[in-house]
Amino acid sequence: MPTEDQLFSAVDALLEQVALDPLPDPGERRRLREAAGLSQAQIATALKTRRETVASWEAGQREPRPPQRAAYARLLDGLAARFPAPEAAPAETAVPERFTEPAPAPAPVVEEPATLAPAAAVAPAPAARPNTSSRRPGVKKAAKKPAAPASADPRFENGPLAVVDANDDEVVAYCVGGLVLDVPAKSLPALIEWTLTEARLGQARLNRNGRDADPVLVLTPATLERYSLPAALSEEERRAGRLPDSHKVVKQLAKSGWQLTQRGFGPWARIYRPAEGSKRNCVQLCIPAWNALDVREWDRKDAPVLPTMHPADLARYLGTYAERVMTPRGTTAVTGLELMVALRPPTRAEKDEGTGEFKRAFNADALTAVYDVVECEVPDEHPLLKGKFARHHLRTPAEMLMEEPYDWCRPLTDEECMNPFLVAVDINMSFAAAANGIAVGLNGPTHLTGNPKFDPELPGSWLVDLSHVDLSRVEINGRTVDGERLPSPFTPKGDRPTGPAWYATPTLAYAAELGFEVAPIEAYVRTQTGRYLNPWYNRLRDAYVATMADLGVTTDLSGQEFLDAMARSKQVDPTMALLAGAIKATAKGGIGKLRQRNRGQVPYYEPWPALARETWRPDIRAAVLANQRIGLHRKLMKTAAAADLYPVAIGTDAIVYPSPGPSPLDVLPHTDEGKPVPGGFRLGISPGMVKHQGTQTVLWAEEQFEEHGGVFNVSNLIKNDPTAGEGE
Repeated sequence: MPTEDQLFSAVDALLEQVALDPLPDPGERRRLREAAGLSQAQIATALKTRRETVASWEAGQREPRPPQRAAYARLLDGLAARFPAPEAAPAETAVPERFTEPAPAPAPVVEEPATLAPAAAVAPAPAARPNTSSRRPGVKKAAKKPAAPASADPRFENGPLAVVDANDDEVVAYCVGGLVLDVPAKSLPALIEWTLTEARLGQARLNRNGRDADPVLVLTPATLERYSLPAALSEEERRAGRLPDSHKVVKQLAKSGWQLTQRGFGPWARIYRPAEGSKRNCVQLCIPAWNALDVREWDRKDAPVLPTMHPADLARYLGTYAERVMTPRGTTAVTGLELMVALRPPTRAEKDEGTGEFKRAFNADALTAVYDVVECEVPDEHPLLKGKFARHHLRTPAEMLMEEPYDWCRPLTDEECMNPFLVAVDINMSFAAAANGIAVGLNGPTHLTGNPKFDPELPGSWLVDLSHVDLSRVEINGRTVDGERLPSPFTPKGDRPTGPAWYATPTLAYAAELGFEVAPIEAYVRTQTGRYLNPWYNRLRDAYVATMADLGVTTDLSGQEFLDAMARSKQVDPTMALLAGAIKATAKGGIGKLRQRNRGQVPYYEPWPALARETWRPDIRAAVLANQRIGLHRKLMKTAAAADLYPVAIGTDAIVYPSPGPSPLDVLPHTDEGKPVPGGFRLGISPGMVKHQGTQTVLWAEEQFEEHGGVFNVSNLIKNDPTAGEGE
């Protein structure tokens, strides 16, 4: 006699066979579940599978496989008996709008450059399934505008990047727009191969003369384990910034014909094979568990979000960043610099009229070469200074170009102490705003000697004595401004110059604007000029404004509406709030990278890798920072002239004013018509406008002064939100 277990096994086999019959169509599967009031997660738990798998069954992108198929068929049969379809109902129920994810934003429309080889053939699309994993209970999302049509470029129809996650026996790739791809790869070399041949990931070039962005794969901790990678780097590996070449995965890649760049297999690894004509064979890996997404740039420092973020949300975060800014290349600073090059590439393909072949040509509006540097413009550790100064010599303003943001504070007057509050406002994306419209040098320096005439049209560095400039009483719009209560526009500390010093062109142009004589002693100028940073600014401005609109802060708000919207913004959508911070960090870091310093990479006075870049241009950084500082001073002057209102502290782009009330509306002056004073500070979200950073009491400031033994810059301590002003 057969045992009971044997009989049950035979019955189970029959059920498996019956389950191979067609299941109800995907729309009916969803209707039955919703009619029963069940969630996808409940069904997934009962069937011992993942919620994303159930979602793919209901979307028709995948079919259940044994043993879940039989159980799922039994469930659907039972639900169909209990909840029959209405007679008038169509055969396939449409997915309600509330369950759909917004379509990915379109990639920029660009022209294809002439190439030296035919374009690569388009690979077949992989199996795909929609994802609803980011729509979890309790997660609030900002209202979305109707999505624009997806990019027509079939090479990158699945977006710029994917977050690869492993669970049980599945590996899936979460893409932008809620798309989830099945990943068949059993090893890391196979994953790279799949990405380049089937995944259709990447991003179209931002300039017709540039190049398409390589796809990025973000690997979760579970994926690291699946592909035999360590969950964290050892102390030695962390110091080296990479896995050793002896690691078995590195050997696997080499055996499969893949190569690594000189940086090796680190948090941002590039894996490639030599290009085939115009077709690149390169994939970039981003490994958050190895600190690829530094909390200081990509996350909230006070309460990190990324470690607990669902892969679908991480794909939305980084994917939206890629679509609005560009595919991330490493840190936000690195990406900010790469964005400059992507928008203004140094070379283009040009057809030779004689031979008919294409050759490389340089673009006139870009940085195309590494030029000689100027002694006054380079940092202390530069090889040019070897043997010229003592190791720890503090270079004077007459020896070094010191164009930096403000770090200034002064004591409050007795009248100002009568105000109960100190209100801090900070300028939105101040460095990006300062880059807008500024003319920078595109070629090497020309040395001018013999007291050359100042020319505000020539970018560069000028040695000038401005100690004669007296700003104690200046006329602005017919009103006298008390310059003693304002910082000097010519020095970061706000002190009056005491002798000859090096200045960037924007600083001296402002001195001439105020009516003072500018008599250079010598100069290093660039004769080929252009507004190199304009497209960079426009791209970041549009990205920031669009992201803040997702958070409910739009450019048409004013006054209290704007302040209320800003106060709510971080709770509207945490993912988009992170994105806004990353965009600001990209703007700030990109400008800083123009003068990337040696942080222990090589010994003092030895060349470090950044010096070999065409974009290592400390003179451009100095010009932007000078423009930011004098632009701020110009608004201080206009505000003082209009309302006899003077700041008590400035830290980079944060300005502190004594105020009778706790709101910026209590202190920022307006005209009789209720509009902001022309040329002064204006509340708003666009770059260059200001927002509320925080409020403290005057008594609190006095306590800070006493604690620090004198006047102390309190500007960056006045924050209602611990993350306010980050990435500016």
